This record gives sequence, structure tokens and C-alpha cells, in this order.
Amino acid sequence: MDTKNQILSLRDQLVNHNYRYYVLEDPIISDDEYDRLLRELEHLEKQRPDLITPDSPTQRVGAPPLSNFESIPHQLPMLSLENAMNEEEIRAFDKRIKKKIETDETIEYVAEPKLDGIGIELVYENGMFTSGSTRGDGFTGENITQNLRTIQSIPLRLRTDELPSPDLLEVRGEIFISKMGFESLNRTREENDESLFVNPRNAASGSLRQLDSSITASRPLSTYCYQPGTIRDKAYETHLEFLEDLKRWGFPVNPMIQKVNGVEEAIEYHRDMEDKRNTLPYDIDGTVMKINSLSLQEEVGIRSRSPRWAIANKFKAQQVTTVIQDIMPQVGRTGAVTPVARLNPVFVGGVTVTNATLHNQDEINRKDIRIGDTVIIERAGDVIPKVVKVINEKRQNDTKPYSLPDSCPSCGHDVYRPEGEAVARCQNLSCPAQMKGRIEHFVSKNALDIDGIGNKLVDRLVETKLVQTVDDLFKLTLEDLIPLERMADKSARNTISAIESSKQTGFARFLFALGIRNVGEYLSKVLEKHYEGDFHRFMSSKKEELESIFEVGGIVADGIVRFWSDSSNVDVVKSCFSLGLILSPIELKEKTQVLAGKSFVFTGGLKIFTRKEAQKLVETLGGRVNSSISKKTTFLVAGESAGAKLTKAQKLGVSVLSEDDFLKIVHNN
Repeated sequence: MDTKNQILSLRDQLVNHNYRYYVLEDPIISDDEYDRLLRELEHLEKQRPDLITPDSPTQRVGAPPLSNFESIPHQLPMLSLENAMNEEEIRAFDKRIKKKIETDETIEYVAEPKLDGIGIELVYENGMFTSGSTRGDGFTGENITQNLRTIQSIPLRLRTDELPSPDLLEVRGEIFISKMGFESLNRTREENDESLFVNPRNAASGSLRQLDSSITASRPLSTYCYQPGTIRDKAYETHLEFLEDLKRWGFPVNPMIQKVNGVEEAIEYHRDMEDKRNTLPYDIDGTVMKINSLSLQEEVGIRSRSPRWAIANKFKAQQVTTVIQDIMPQVGRTGAVTPVARLNPVFVGGVTVTNATLHNQDEINRKDIRIGDTVIIERAGDVIPKVVKVINEKRQNDTKPYSLPDSCPSCGHDVYRPEGEAVARCQNLSCPAQMKGRIEHFVSKNALDIDGIGNKLVDRLVETKLVQTVDDLFKLTLEDLIPLERMADKSARNTISAIESSKQTGFARFLFALGIRNVGEYLSKVLEKHYEGDFHRFMSSKKEELESIFEVGGIVADGIVRFWSDSSNVDVVKSCFSLGLILSPIELKEKTQVLAGKSFVFTGGLKIFTRKEAQKLVETLGGRVNSSISKKTTFLVAGESAGAKLTKAQKLGVSVLSEDDFLKIVHNN
């Protein structure tokens, strides 16, 4: 056999052994034998480097380290799941589904363990792995292709001998570290005098976001795949059919996923998983149930951030007893003053806990929590430690009720509690405790988008007191930056250039960057339009005028007025303008409203643009995009393999457009 055929044979053998190990969980050779075959392939490829291909098992590691992760958009949003915290909420979910589709019949669900890992998306073109990303914000993730290539359980080339692959296949899944892998990893780190990871999820996240893929390759990362993204030229009737094809292509799929008939079987599955959770080789924090029928999924639709056809059923929190040593007020980025209990260290839910949130003064009063109390704590959703109750029988006689201070513990400014809210806040833009968070928000992508100022640089800028308020960013010079640790001349120049570029921005971006309570991206755009881009007029706005704006309520209006009543905030903003900040005038074109009053629903595979792009275009022209069909829908835009929505639109008499028809409407207007 010549070298080329030897190489091809070895690759096929190794791919098959990976399939048997990770998918079938039925290996037929030892790890040593697998390593021997891999070394033999490496030796032959060194002799014939012209025969090395990206899908070769030898190419999982070896790419040069990255300087940063690029952003990568998802063609279909990676939505988060609504949570059910008890069985009543699971049953309520089932009732909502039945009401939505107008049926009393039992619904077939797919139930699966909810892995406590990191969500990813894998993209395959013509059967070859081309890119991979984190979930990110659900719409845009980080390009971690190099790191994902190092994970043995992720196929670099799909098995297509039994089942041809689509031209484009997007697969979602979860990266995790097993309990055994986690213990081994921490033992190694302890031996090397390195800091230990807190839990397997923390370890998986840190391993996946390494700029040097060789570090990722050294970590015991695993994956299970469970959800489609975009699939071109292939349609399925059920979710289980898709999972079966995933296995045939070589993807690892959790063997504990199963079909359940109706909500009571789903609840029984959930109980069973909760009983088994501590015996499983990996961490889970609940179960997921999703409608099996894909046409029903489409009919039920999605919300802006979560699908209506799936829900995460969370396990009951694990509880332990400890003692409150002290209560300390803590100031967050938005100025929220939150009481935090300092605890005698205690192990719960897989981690050692030393602090627990007390939420707010009302919560302290309701539970009568005092320093020195013996309390029951739990990790809510296995994430945030909180105090459940005080064990009054163990209370000491000299304890006193606790009250939060009236002034900010960081800057001394008055804290206030907005009407109808439980949280007290400091609104001082110059508050040191808020500064790092405020700067990180100020420079973030959806705010002023100042490239090159990451969290580590923010830390150094604040710690060296080069930046004490957000306007100080506009005062930075090359001489300030170059002496900083890990700041080369080129990086410093790029950062200064990015800061200068950011001075030319818009009303809405600048307003959002200031981080005023309850003023997000959408409301910033509403206010920009109302004040016609006049920021100084906005700074002088009265509560009555603000409340006259449809999207602004009394609480939001009060927060804005209070923000501008603080002279230190006004001084910071005026300083920004004096340092060269220029807000571009807004364009009030009639064209932006040509689709006003019209609603669109998109279904099937779009060729010209993604769903997100189409939605943005409609909204830019004044229209609205919905996820489900109703009599009020103006147009259904149907792409390839349109399903239940097309049928329903035809039944309701809703106008159906092709992608080309949609473009004509847009361009003609």
C-alpha cells in the first residue's frame, strides 16, 4: 500500500474509533493502541505534508495562539430557556402549550438532562467542520473554532457512508468537564502550585476561552449535541429524528435523552434525574423538555429571548446550615446597594460558599436576619447562594436588627430607593465602587464601542487612578498608556485612536453608555427620537415631559430626573463634550416609516439574508416582526421548506411573499 492510501486508511480507522468511543460508547481498542495509530499517521504525514488536510485527526492542535476572539453571528438566534422551578410550573407550561395550539390531547415531548456546561454552535459545510462559536448574547458569539477542533468528541468530518450530510449543517450543544476529569485537572494544578477551579463549569469555560489552543487541548473537555441551528436542504418531522441523524453523522448525543408522552411522564423523568444527579459522571442542574414535533414547535413559536416550545425544569436547591459573621453593603455597577452576608465557609452544591446575597432591606426585615444568626442557605438554581431562613432557636440574646446605611458606603453620596422598587441606589457617576463596571459598560460594543479597552486594562486604569470618571477616558494620552503593564507602543496607539474615533457617536449610544437605571438600548433610541438628537435639552427635561412619552413610565422618568439633579453627573457629561465628544445629528426620513402598521412573519430557510437581518430591515422601515401567525399578520415571508406557518397563513388568508417579493416591497419603498 502506498503512502497516500496508508494515510487515508489510518484516518478512516481513527475516525471510526472516535465514533465508537464517543458516540456508541463501545470502544474496540485500548487507548494505547489508539495513540499508536495516531503516531503512525503523524509520521506518515510528516513524510507527505502535501497530503495533510484540515479534517485529519492530527490537526486538532497546532494553530498559532490568537490575540483575541472575533465575533461571529448566529444565523438563527441561540435562545435561552424559560425556567420552571417546581412541578406546578412544569404543568403550567404544558397548559400554555395546549391553549396555544387549541388541543386537550397529550403532547409528545423529548426530555433530556440539563448539562451544567457552556453552550456552543458547530458549523459544517459539505460535511466538513468549518467554524464554531460560543452562545454569547444569543445573537453573536465568540469564534472559538481553533479550540473546538482540539476536542476529540467533536467530528472534524462527518460520517456520510450511511447518511449524506446537508450542504450546511449547524449543530448546538454543550461543552462540559466530567466530575472525574475535573478532579484530575485540579490535582494537576495543585501539584503545579496553580489556582484551583471552583467547579467543572468554571473549568470548562476557562478552558474553552484560551487564546492558545494547545492549553484547551490539554483539558478534559467533552460535549453532547442536542439542537439544530440552520439546516439547508433537509427537513425533519420530529426532534428525535434529528438526534438519530446526529448520531449517524458521528456526533455524541446524551443516551439519557428519551421521549415522554405528556407532562406527567416528563415530571416523572425529572424526578428520576434528580434522584440520579449525584451518581452521574457529569453535573446537571435540571432537565429540559421540548415538543418533539417540529411543526408544533413552529406553530407555538418563540419569544424575543426564549422558545415557547421548550422549558428548563430546575432541580430543588441544595441546602446547608452556617453562621452569619457579618453583613456588608456592596455597591454594583448600576449603583444598587446590596446587603451581603459574610458566612462561616460551608460546602454546598459542589462549591465552598463564604458569601450569600440578602437581596435588599425588605428581605432582611421579612426574614429578620441578624449578624450572628445561624441560618439555612441554598444555591438558588445551583448558582447564587441565598439565605432561606433563620434558625431562631439558635439566636444569641445580644443580636440586633440590621439596617442598610443611608449613604453610599463607597462615595458617601445619598442613596435613594425609587418608588415601587426594593433596591436602594447610588446614582453618582463618580462613585469608585461603580467605576470599573461603569467604564466597562461605557466602552462596550453597544455603547461607545471603544476597541482595545478590555476588563484587564480597565482594572489597570482604575487602579492607577488614570481613570476615575468615564470622561477621564477622553483625557488619556500615549504617555499615560505606554508605561502600563502589557501595553506595547502599538497597542497604546491603537487604543488612543479608538478613543478618538469613539468621540464621534450618536445620542442613543452615548445615553446608553452612561448607564442610567432602566434606560437600555431601545429606550435610548426612543429618547433620541423624541428630543430630536438634542442631548442638552434632554439633560434639562422635566418629569412631566418624560412621562408624556409613550414608552416612559413614572419610575423611569423619576430615575432620569434624579440622575440629572446630581451635579457631579452633569459635570461628567459636560466634560465629555468639552473633550471633543460630538453627537451626530439624527436623520428623520419619511422612508423609515413606510412599513408602519405592517407586521411580518418569516418561515423556512432564507437565502439572501438571515432572520436577524430581515427583522432589522423591517424594523428600520417602521414595521414589526412576530414569531407566530395570526389574523392580524400582514405578510408571511416563506423561504425554503416552509412548514406549519405557511399552511396556517393560507388558512387565515394572510398574504404570502417569496424572498424576492419581500425585496421588491422593501426596495420600492
